[in-house]
Amino acid sequence: MKFTKTFTLKEIAGIINCKYVGSDDFPISGMNEINVVESGDIVFVDHPKYYIKALKSAATIILINKEVECPEGKALLLTDDPFRDFNKLAHYFKPFKRADNIIAESAQIGENTIIQPNVFLGNNVIIGKNCLIHPNVVIYDDCIIGNYVTIHAGTVIGADAFYYKKRADCYDKLNSCGSVLIEDYVDIGALCTIDRGVTGITTIKKGTKIDNQVQVGHDTVIDERCLIAAQTGISGCVVLEEQVTLWGQVGTNSGIRIGAGAIVFGQSGVTKSIAGGKSYFGSPIAESREKMKEIARVKQISLKPKN
Repeated sequence: MKFTKTFTLKEIAGIINCKYVGSDDFPISGMNEINVVESGDIVFVDHPKYYIKALKSAATIILINKEVECPEGKALLLTDDPFRDFNKLAHYFKPFKRADNIIAESAQIGENTIIQPNVFLGNNVIIGKNCLIHPNVVIYDDCIIGNYVTIHAGTVIGADAFYYKKRADCYDKLNSCGSVLIEDYVDIGALCTIDRGVTGITTIKKGTKIDNQVQVGHDTVIDERCLIAAQTGISGCVVLEEQVTLWGQVGTNSGIRIGAGAIVFGQSGVTKSIAGGKSYFGSPIAESREKMKEIARVKQISLKPKN
């Protein structure tokens, strides 16, 4: 998430009441989750396992719970609870805003777009031209829909990320202040759910087709002309390169990449990144031909007569 103006390190530290390392006027232009940070962003880290990753990331301001040597050209925000204070910043810069109507006055709807009854459009939603939005679709604040897009009944676009921190007595939710971008010529089936980015943008690119009852997690990027069949679940921060096909009931781990042109057969579990141009099957996943041979060998063993 980019701020509307550049803030100083001193100003940000004042918002969350914390110490800092760096010049008072060190510039800060946004805040982002580790997978999508850029120069000028704040990133938070609260576990020793990820200290080095955060300090070496593209982020130039690290919100951290340990006094460490500050990398050259960067600044530190020192706090006992980075998760809590990242949430404070998210709420400060992107507070929840109540909708003023079932279709918000700030929503923009393009020429020849049809909005069926009982559709909800939140604040600052933008929908392009020649779209068809079927009944009971919900599009949360700040989501952007391109041209020639069809969204079928009951789909929800822009719900919060499933991102929690385990505490001693509860789970703390990380506030979602990102959005969703759906490009031109995308079709989305009925009862799908596409979550907004934590601070970035969940993106469905041009020409992709999504079947009914598909879940797309936060900050995932689905490239052009992908096919995703019913009841597939895609976790957060996944990248599908162009022309990937996921058949029904496929599930993925978070943070993986599926290469261009890959085909994943139904009911497979994609537990790791996989190369493009091949077909896959099984859980854990393997190339489909090898997996089928493995299943055949197991079957032969089970059918072998006992002495």
